[in-house]
Amino acid sequence: MANEKTDCLTKADLIDSIYDNMPFDKQKATQIVEDWIELIKDGLEKDSKVMISGFGVFEVKDKHARPGRNPQTGDKITLSARKVVKFKASQILRRELNESVQQTAPATEGN
Repeated sequence: MANEKTDCLTKADLIDSIYDNMPFDKQKATQIVEDWIELIKDGLEKDSKVMISGFGVFEVKDKHARPGRNPQTGDKITLSARKVVKFKASQILRRELNESVQQTAPATEGN
């Protein structure tokens, strides 16, 4: 289902999948995806953590200000403090991903 041009799943791909598999028109499918994304954003803003059972946990973490350098000039700079979103996959998702890798990996020959 991933977009052939970018080799990744996009919001448009999600909308198309809902439209193709559910009894919704394109506008309703778009609204479902937009609402779902807003729920996740709101959860991160309010609670700093969103857990989707069987998928994983999105969590807001604080990064402190730290020294760095401009890669173009080499000048020393201070990177400002900021918030970042981290994702940790559930054990179920990790297991499924690893099983799919093992199934598609070519068998290694023994000596």
